[in-house]
Amino acid sequence: MGLRSWLSQAARTLKLAVKPGRTELWLSVKISVLGIGVIGLVGFVIRFISLAVGGATALTS
Repeated sequence: MGLRSWLSQAARTLKLAVKPGRTELWLSVKISVLGIGVIGLVGFVIRFISLAVGGATALTS
C-alpha cells in the first residue's frame, strides 16, 4: 500500500467523519469517567488488601 493510496483512503475517511452529537459526546464522557473510576477502585482495593496482609510495614515501601 503506497503513500498515495493511504492518503486517498484517509481523505475518504475524513469526508465521512462527522462531529458527535451532544448525547453521543455525553455518553462517551460518562463511559470514560466510569472506566477511570473502576480502575481507581481496583487500585484502591489492591492497596487496601496489601495493607491488610502486610500490616503497617507496607506503608514504608
